[in-house]
Amino acid sequence: MATGWAPEGAVQDQIDSTVDSSVEYARSRLPAGASLTHCEECGEPIPEARRQALPGVRLCVPCQSEHDDDLRSEGYNRRGSKDSQLR
Repeated sequence: MATGWAPEGAVQDQIDSTVDSSVEYARSRLPAGASLTHCEECGEPIPEARRQALPGVRLCVPCQSEHDDDLRSEGYNRRGSKDSQLR
């Protein structure tokens, strides 16, 4: 259902483009190459199963969890209240 001057299917094309861009961005952030045998943060050994499951892994599970938590806290403000936007 196109409205105005938009061609038929334009909304779906925009949604598909947004999803494709997001997937490409996520893939670009995945590690690549050879996995490390020891964590580059703490030096603890990285289990063989983790290294095989995630090619290019550089962090042990605890350090990766901490790294992920740090990334999550830097995200967008999705609460939507004016007070939280002013902080």
